[in-house]
Amino acid sequence: MSKVELLAPAGSLEKAKIAFMYGADAVYAGTAKLSLRSRAELNEDSLEETIKYAHSIGKKVYVALNIYANDKDYDEIKDQILRLREVKADAIIASDPGVIMQIRELAPEIDIHISTQANTVSLHSAMFWRDFGAKRVILARELSKEQIEYIMKNKPKDLEIEMFIHGAICYAYSGRCYLSKYLANRCANQGDCAQPCRWQYKITAQEVNNPNSKINVDYDEKGTYLFSSKDMCLIKQIPTIIDMGVDSLKIEGRLKTDYYLATVVRAYRNAIDDYEILKSKGEQDKYDYTKYLKELEKVKTRGLSEFYFSDINNQDIHDFDGKSENLDYEYGARVISKDKDDIYIVEIKNKLSIGDKLEILLPDTIDDCSFIIEKLYDVKNNKEIETINPGIKGQQVKIKIPYDLVPGTIIRRKR
Repeated sequence: MSKVELLAPAGSLEKAKIAFMYGADAVYAGTAKLSLRSRAELNEDSLEETIKYAHSIGKKVYVALNIYANDKDYDEIKDQILRLREVKADAIIASDPGVIMQIRELAPEIDIHISTQANTVSLHSAMFWRDFGAKRVILARELSKEQIEYIMKNKPKDLEIEMFIHGAICYAYSGRCYLSKYLANRCANQGDCAQPCRWQYKITAQEVNNPNSKINVDYDEKGTYLFSSKDMCLIKQIPTIIDMGVDSLKIEGRLKTDYYLATVVRAYRNAIDDYEILKSKGEQDKYDYTKYLKELEKVKTRGLSEFYFSDINNQDIHDFDGKSENLDYEYGARVISKDKDDIYIVEIKNKLSIGDKLEILLPDTIDDCSFIIEKLYDVKNNKEIETINPGIKGQQVKIKIPYDLVPGTIIRRKR
């Protein structure tokens, strides 16, 4: 319905299918060594399959080659660019000028998207990348709405603008961090971040001339998560962002769970579409973000913040205690297939028992339907059971569900 693109992460083929199912227009993915998520699950074969699947349903796949490359990386980079040309990737996300030059030379028909790693914070920088061959610029997350609006009003029409609207925020400036390399010998800008900003620290003070004078400087006996940031959430600002004309709204999280992905994509899909409907009726002021926020609060986060979007001087962005929030719900199961009547085969993600309350995340609507587990059956012998634990990956159970569901549907459990 909306012209604005909703862009979701895809750490695997299965996650790409879930993202599309719950409303993403496009996904971004990466190969293991040449993107900034080296632990994502897509290899060359599954990436090709993801692209083929996306194109079969009219969706797009953007592939990240956004490392800052050393000279030794370029043989592999060239091979990967040629491979992406062969499988018809819709765009390549890059930040290193050397990599971008290789894309222009080896695959000039593939659109170039400038990664947020390039720290684009001005119209002047955006214009530089456009003149350097970019079709789209992904803005740095440190911009305010006034700064974004200025760029949108003054950029040429042939330059697309993408921005992050939800997900983890890196403590460093747009992800340009060397802390992981220093502490764990895992380089963030080579796709192997150990996320030391999420670690617990104790700060000590020491008088220079007295080596034994160390004193802990911390909030309590646990120390403090002094580098950890809250998660970005711009669900309240969807009308402002759409009205500015931003081309693509990006969700962070290639390493997140299927449940996280389905919940977040569904919330933003419905928020975007609902606002567009209100706008077409001249009823923009009736946009109510609270129902979408309520859904987003059903997944575990570090606390939510608008970062600098509404206030460039915002100080409420740190998560000093390191605690996760929104722990009332958890990933319950994913529908595999229908067995008969109202009996479904599901892959369990957490313990399920008779009497548990489950909520179904239906695509195309923000409204949930819930039910109480009345029947569980062993998948091998169809005997009724009282409870089941996910002892092995991919463990399945038969469950009575009083709704018509499609494979891939995500089910959550109320704790």
